[in-house]
Amino acid sequence: MGRKEENIAKAKKLMFKIDNIRNIGIAAHIDHGKTTLSDNLLAGCGMMSEELAGKQLVLDYDEQEQARGITIQTAAASMVHTFEGEEYLINLLDTPGHVDFGGDVTRAMRAVDGCIIVVCAVEGVMPQTETVIRQALREKVKPVLFINKVDRLINELKVTPEEMQQRFIKIITEVNRLINKMAPEEFKGKWTVKVEDGSVAFGSAYYNWAISVPYMKKTGITFKDIYEYCNKGDQKTLAKKAPIHEIILDMVVDHLPSPKEAQKYRIPHIWRGDLESSIGKGMINCDPDAPLSFMVTKIIIDPHAGEVAVGRVFSGKIEKGQEVTVVGMPKKNRVQQVSLMVGADRIPVDFVTAGNVAAVIGIRDAIAGSTVTTVEGMEPFERMVHVSEPVVTVAVEAKHPRDLPKLVEVLRNISKADPSIEVTINQETGEHLMSGMGELHLEVTEYKIKNEYGVDIVTSEPIVVYRESVAKKTPRPFEGKSPNRHNRFYFVVEPLPDSIVKALYNNEIPTDPKKHRKEIASKLQQLGMDKEEAKGVFKITGLNILTDVTKGIQHLFETRELIAEGFDEVMKKGPIANEPCQGVLVKLVDAKLHEDAIHRGPAQVIPAVKKAINGAMMSSDPILLEPMQKVFISIPQDVLGNVSRELNQRRAVILDMKTEGDMVTVEAKAPVAEMFGFASAIRSATGGRVLWSTENTGFEPLPRELQREVIKRIRERKGLSPEPYPPEYYMD
Repeated sequence: MGRKEENIAKAKKLMFKIDNIRNIGIAAHIDHGKTTLSDNLLAGCGMMSEELAGKQLVLDYDEQEQARGITIQTAAASMVHTFEGEEYLINLLDTPGHVDFGGDVTRAMRAVDGCIIVVCAVEGVMPQTETVIRQALREKVKPVLFINKVDRLINELKVTPEEMQQRFIKIITEVNRLINKMAPEEFKGKWTVKVEDGSVAFGSAYYNWAISVPYMKKTGITFKDIYEYCNKGDQKTLAKKAPIHEIILDMVVDHLPSPKEAQKYRIPHIWRGDLESSIGKGMINCDPDAPLSFMVTKIIIDPHAGEVAVGRVFSGKIEKGQEVTVVGMPKKNRVQQVSLMVGADRIPVDFVTAGNVAAVIGIRDAIAGSTVTTVEGMEPFERMVHVSEPVVTVAVEAKHPRDLPKLVEVLRNISKADPSIEVTINQETGEHLMSGMGELHLEVTEYKIKNEYGVDIVTSEPIVVYRESVAKKTPRPFEGKSPNRHNRFYFVVEPLPDSIVKALYNNEIPTDPKKHRKEIASKLQQLGMDKEEAKGVFKITGLNILTDVTKGIQHLFETRELIAEGFDEVMKKGPIANEPCQGVLVKLVDAKLHEDAIHRGPAQVIPAVKKAINGAMMSSDPILLEPMQKVFISIPQDVLGNVSRELNQRRAVILDMKTEGDMVTVEAKAPVAEMFGFASAIRSATGGRVLWSTENTGFEPLPRELQREVIKRIRERKGLSPEPYPPEYYMD
């Protein structure tokens, strides 16, 4: 029996010992060494050959190779580690570091209780490090820190031992500042990482060694020894004396919580249901005998087995042959196979119990983010808040018409496996539109469609997704009449305050007014909304709110569903350019309805409501919002002029500049629409001497002088008349 088989047998036994399980993620800025670290942890536990570990990635650095070399998928793997004489099962999810795949990080954080934050000793804390720490803490995931690439400090930068310590202190202070700034209230001050207690480790994932204070005490190795080994170029001996997997996994077992401990504070945070119900209690106690609740965090499309749903079992057990419900789907699904992900393999088992990560085949209706259960009418888990949303779109068509049916199937699979990709069909032109987080995200997806799924496609130039909103309140209520003239609705539209838009975006306000009416009303009042308006809210679509402030109107209650439907349609396609709306408060201020229900059906109410809301928006200073990006650029001083010029041509605003030695770090903000082709432009402007990254920062009003031109362009592209209709058009 080889080491691997032995581990598989142990993993199967350990899944019942909840106190001995750790579910962890690895999160970091791009290229700080997450995947190399994951490989080495697996190899150290005998799940992969030690020779290959960390070296499978050596070829990542060519520009073209990079599209394949960065981690795009979150991989899952389990391993067994012995700490202080006891065996532990560690379920690891490796996550991407590139901003375009941030959605994957958020979903992985939902399934884990702790995470290793990896920071490169040379580059230090980067913008994306901040984003991943925010994503972890937002899901109440406890962090520990690993400072990677220490060998480069010694061998390339030739720092002295004193300078090395200074650099470490700077990184640790910065990480703790971020943790304290973003930690949930009850953990402020408690979750900081410290060298003394071993919640910080240092090392080189590439050369397979690491060190922490507890390990130094245990083995007598000192920082001085490490410095000498690196200086002599003998990192092999170092890797034997201080193997990375031991140090890192000791830190994980010692400092990160077991599912039993973590679910007590995480469940109330990620689930809004009744904590006293049998499933609520089951999840808080991580009880294997309670009803099943399973959260899908990823769908892997396996060419042989079809769709594999990977996720975390929060209560009960998921077993072969079980009938389960995907919340929100009409039909039940039958589980065909359940596996543990051990190393790179799926190992079939009869069932997986609470507190573990499982891979399941047979849940056809699940997408990443689904709640799977055996309880009828279970409240689903909270929707995951992604740090950014799709802002760039391309039109996709099959090169050969015979591939069209296959393309439709492939696009369906892709949007299932990566919910950050949105696929829609343009009804007017019949094109398939694919929206993603950025140029790279779409390029990688195109590459997948062509090479993994084998469908030859042609894509259009990328276009930006805008949002519509209003800048002022409608001067007077706008009337919408139903086609039979028997019903009239009066609406006022005004901008939603930023504080409310932000709270909706961060999921601080529930979005189902039927279930959570009181909670919504009190949250909105706290954020400064008028009491009557807050109490009248009956529909929330995206970042827009519909409220009823009328008094005593007959039959209005029965019509509300239809009014909400009309509102929904306008919010998905606004009057300026058929783009989605954002930050709009729509108030129903009056209505006149026909006595007879037959005269106020959907065909009468919906068109009247749509006309009135569209007209109200057009008469209240409608505006377009464009998606913005923060750009972080690190360059030598002598090319600063070229970089500033490049940014100015792209309507960018420079927010900050820091100089360190002869390097300058520029932080700027620029519209996504102006950033296409930036990668090659910035490389040629700096002769390739540049490190840069971007981060989406939401939407801001488009400058007025550009608005008319942009609207005309979008409308013509969508086959609409060049100018939006004036308010009078909606009055008839």
